[in-house]
Amino acid sequence: MKSILNKIAIACIALTILNSCDAVQNANNTQKGAVIGTTAGAVLGGVIGNNVGNKENSVLGAVIGGVVGGVAGGVIGKQMDKQAQKIEEEIPGAEVTRIGEGIDIVFDENSGVYFETNKYNINTKSRENLNKLVNVFKEYPDTNIIVEGHTDSSGDDAYNMELSKKRANSVTSFLISQGIDKNRLTTYYHGETLPKYDNATAEGRAKNRRVEFGVVANDKMIEDAKQKVD
Repeated sequence: MKSILNKIAIACIALTILNSCDAVQNANNTQKGAVIGTTAGAVLGGVIGNNVGNKENSVLGAVIGGVVGGVAGGVIGKQMDKQAQKIEEEIPGAEVTRIGEGIDIVFDENSGVYFETNKYNINTKSRENLNKLVNVFKEYPDTNIIVEGHTDSSGDDAYNMELSKKRANSVTSFLISQGIDKNRLTTYYHGETLPKYDNATAEGRAKNRRVEFGVVANDKMIEDAKQKVD
């Protein structure tokens, strides 16, 4: 894990240097996506996509590893800006982050998708928030969606892995039941192996019990973007 973090740190330093350039500092999110996609996106895609979780089998790896780059990447980034803003407006509790040409969305136990201890069924409150997300996904159909399940570090490793699988599959099944095309969806699960927060604290453990979404361009969006700049 240390070697992975070191590689990510190096990549982040590269991005920090890149972001110090006047052209990037003065750019909007879409323009930054085009610049980063052309230069640092490949570095981050390689580092994170090949080292976190099971190679690219993570939201972060899929989002960054799927960078198109260049002017077409900027076109995609503009559409992702709009979608990210819409999600933030519809679901204020969600943690929405624009990364390169994609979107990372995190729901933890304090922000919208709730699971009772050792349970994986989706309750009423979670359904309300997921339905809001479904509406946005339907409004922007030219995207693929990654659903990823996580747990905290409490309990047995194998049990946590299975629990994260069941929770991720529950969310995926719910999205399909609400009309999202199953071909748009990819499901990953990592148990306790990819914490975002400190498992030594109760607050950190609650945040690590999360469902994470990635939104990336599908083939149609990529081809449309390329045609616009030809």
